[in-house]
Amino acid sequence: MVVVDLNDQSFFYDVMSLTGEFLPGEKIKEKPLTFEENSKDTLISVILSGNEAVVSSKGLVEKENIEGFERREVKSGVKRAVYRILSKQTGRNLPWGTLSGIRPIKLISSYLEEGLSPETIENKLYREYYISEEKAKKGLEIACLEKELLESADLSRGYSLYIGIPFCPSVCLYCSFSSYPVKRYQNVTGSFVEALKKEIAATAELLKGHPLDTVYIGGGTPTALSEYELSDIFDALSNDFTLSGVKELTVEAGRPDSITKEKLSVLKKYGVSRISINPQTMNDETLKRIGRAHTADSVREAFELSRETGFTNINCDIIAGLPGEGEIEYQNTAKEVRKLSPESLTVHCLARKRASRLTEEWDEYKDSAFKVTESALSVFYDLSKELLMRPYYLYRQKNIAGNLENTGYSKEGASCLYNVLIMEEKQPIIALGAGGVSKLLTGKKPMRLSNPKDPLLYIEGTEDIIRKKKEGLVRTGWL
Repeated sequence: MVVVDLNDQSFFYDVMSLTGEFLPGEKIKEKPLTFEENSKDTLISVILSGNEAVVSSKGLVEKENIEGFERREVKSGVKRAVYRILSKQTGRNLPWGTLSGIRPIKLISSYLEEGLSPETIENKLYREYYISEEKAKKGLEIACLEKELLESADLSRGYSLYIGIPFCPSVCLYCSFSSYPVKRYQNVTGSFVEALKKEIAATAELLKGHPLDTVYIGGGTPTALSEYELSDIFDALSNDFTLSGVKELTVEAGRPDSITKEKLSVLKKYGVSRISINPQTMNDETLKRIGRAHTADSVREAFELSRETGFTNINCDIIAGLPGEGEIEYQNTAKEVRKLSPESLTVHCLARKRASRLTEEWDEYKDSAFKVTESALSVFYDLSKELLMRPYYLYRQKNIAGNLENTGYSKEGASCLYNVLIMEEKQPIIALGAGGVSKLLTGKKPMRLSNPKDPLLYIEGTEDIIRKKKEGLVRTGWL
């Protein structure tokens, strides 16, 4: 256990987050009044006194000058001192340095907005945040591309729509999303669609006069619904919203075992411009292990069917760090995905989520999961280059394998604008359906409005969800 002693408790979360990056799996808590100095627990002391931040642990002491610093700069100074001590104790350097948040590109983007040169930005990332040279260059490349992509969106008056469909063919080992086995909920899906149509109609009425830039339908697996239910949802969308100006309409057809010719025809009919077919791995043994009720052959068949239906922008998700996988398995997945030739590729590093079965059964998997290194991950970076893709968005997660990141790569013209908008928080994201989280801009941190994850609670609470959405839009000045 790691015990943190601070004389300014407002920095506890920052110190805890950074400590967790160095010591994943360790329990971290504030120093109790009864703490014994000879305890086996590691004590990290952080004292802000006058013009200095002094951090000490196990006989090591690091100091940072904070004279005249604003609070944000003080926090950065504290984290630098904590970083240096933990780096000495563990013998490790973190690829993303002191940045423990999920949106490192947002910081780099803010420097671009200030007019700083690329060279100045890279130097700040090395010097102030201890970010590795490789990550700094990658982050800057992505931030520059994101800036170009955002120019196509109406950031002053526009918004994006997220629709959460909470059903899947089966629930994967690592999943913590709103996901319920569709076979067990067959008697609920019709009522869910009716409740969603009600929320669609009410939201469209609220947002009249604001241009809709992107629509993203995720979950869950939207294509776990029948073609008739999908058609019903799209009918409501196209009748209630003005979709003619939408720049991008994405549907997560993530599970190949949920894809049929009839469902793909519905998506094509209603103008879906981008779909995801997500193998996660092309190794059948791993697919069984993680609870995916399909094979690598199913992925190939779903791709072929999607191409025949006319889809020319398909994304593939891959996860590094799945139980039992290493570089040999990555090489096989890369070889098979290369044959599929998707337009975009999203490479995730496995993250251990509190609500997932992976966490519940961690003792069974801890020795065979999470083994991700930069060199192993380079297999997928090389794949992206062979497919003529560039990285266009990036985010990190708590408890992410290898302390690395998730990266989206795409061919020219195939980037997902919605992914950039939700990461950069430059435009309101209005979420409908189960498990969706609306983000309403306030000038500071976005106001978050969460819809219930459970489809039954969503169905029962639709009127209340609509009311809260209206109140939030009024408070943020949109109505």
